[in-house]
Amino acid sequence: MDYDLIIRNGLIADGTGAPAYKADIAITGDKIAAIGKIDGSAKEEINAGGNLVTPGFVDLHTHLDAQIGWDPLLSPVSRQGVTTALMGNCGVTFAPCKKEDQEIIAAMMETVEDIPRQAILTGLPWSWENYGEYLDAIEQMNPAINIGGLVGHCAIRYYVMGDRGVADQPTPEEQEQIARIAGDAVKDGAIGFSTNRFLGHYMPDGRHVPGTHADHDEVVAIASAVGEAGGLMQNVLNLGGDFEGEAELLRKEARAAGGRVLFSITAGAKDTSGARVRSMIEEMQAGDMDVNAISVPRGTGNVLGLQCGMPWKTPAWQDLAALDLNGRLAAIQDPETAARLIAVAKAEEMDISAELFWLGDGERPDYTAGDDESLAAIAERAMEHPADTFIRMAVESDGKTLFTRRYFNKNLKAVANLLSSDYVLPGLGDAGAHVSQVTDGGWATFWLSHWTRDVGLHPLEDAVRRVTSAPARVMGLEDRGTIAEGMRADINVIDLDRLHEKMPEIIHEFPQGAPHFSQAAEGYIATICNGTVILRDDQLTGARGGEVLRGTRARAAVAAE
Repeated sequence: MDYDLIIRNGLIADGTGAPAYKADIAITGDKIAAIGKIDGSAKEEINAGGNLVTPGFVDLHTHLDAQIGWDPLLSPVSRQGVTTALMGNCGVTFAPCKKEDQEIIAAMMETVEDIPRQAILTGLPWSWENYGEYLDAIEQMNPAINIGGLVGHCAIRYYVMGDRGVADQPTPEEQEQIARIAGDAVKDGAIGFSTNRFLGHYMPDGRHVPGTHADHDEVVAIASAVGEAGGLMQNVLNLGGDFEGEAELLRKEARAAGGRVLFSITAGAKDTSGARVRSMIEEMQAGDMDVNAISVPRGTGNVLGLQCGMPWKTPAWQDLAALDLNGRLAAIQDPETAARLIAVAKAEEMDISAELFWLGDGERPDYTAGDDESLAAIAERAMEHPADTFIRMAVESDGKTLFTRRYFNKNLKAVANLLSSDYVLPGLGDAGAHVSQVTDGGWATFWLSHWTRDVGLHPLEDAVRRVTSAPARVMGLEDRGTIAEGMRADINVIDLDRLHEKMPEIIHEFPQGAPHFSQAAEGYIATICNGTVILRDDQLTGARGGEVLRGTRARAAVAAE
């Protein structure tokens, strides 16, 4: 055999933005060996049948830090075309960590990211203290896709300052130590550093997570150390509370790091929302600052329904939520219980039913439904209270009806405006986090199916670039993100006409049976990671082709040994 794998008859969008072309791709080991008309033979062949062939997608914002311990297949992103994922975002990571602090670090991840604490404590080996040792442990888990990690501000602050790190500013000596540990983590393989200034993220006791109120001088010192080591600076900012101050912090980071800076952003409710952020980023880029943003390409927030969360928070509704699905179904079919639930819902002051949009009753969830598909609108047409409608639809669907609350990115015109910028990439799916509340791990599938195929926001080739080589560059990856000879063989074969996400569902496959969303996709003929076919015909094969991706300089140091 001449090759290990040949993909024949594909329409290749190579990730650079160049015009797509028809060709075969030959793979030997974990690299692309040849592109063109391949006359040789291989151990395995995939007939693309004229369908789209792209590099594997790069997901810049995940929280797979815990899930990798018990689910090395890393669903759902591995079922949505992602072959490289960056974890450790938002400042919350499991390293560095002293043995006596393991429970508080796990508890912090639970309150910020809705990952069950006991699943974290029992599902991971906790065999590390520093970040390099953490990556060594992750490597032993043999992931299905490539994993890179950011070292988190919360963990470093707690490691250096203990409980004082939650609210106090460090001494000059502590600040120096924090910056040094961040830089050393990048030298040991971290892709970069993450910090969290969002006021909605809390410790278990209600205080903001460590680093939320860090002085600019501390973050700049970290950026200098991280930049010197060749790392990325990732930010969750408080733009809604102090836009100019947070924008200035980005500028300071970019100058100090001398390299890549990334932050998360969502669009507001008005059609023109995002213009201020676009202007800010473009001004920074014009000033030779490598600042980029990511935003989830659809409306997002909690997914609610009988199988997951409830729209009302009264004791009666929370008692219902405490039951399993069969118990909930039985309860709402009892006329007396249903009447009590409806009565307390009517008395509740806060009504979010206008923000809840029905995902539909088909195989494909409707993430673009108009206002007439909100729970409030459906109830009005039926001349019911929204609680009546919620219960009725739950009964009619055996508890499967789901609504998504568009808490972020409510206005799709604003989302399109934001994502039209060259410096705002689709992403922010948060895979691995908020596991029983939110399911946005299929963002790349939505990007190609809705915004690219159905709407035409960007030409196909540029849309592919924005989920492949562009985020790979932000991560500092030089051997992934494009299809070219000698590059790593991370590849998708996609039937774009059929491509869509499937309806999410709650399953119980985490440790201790903890509930979490699962979501499949349709249209992925194959996904290949490092030359290994990890998915075929929308189904994971069980093969694990991934590796732990260490920062550029860490890889160079290993290669030199």
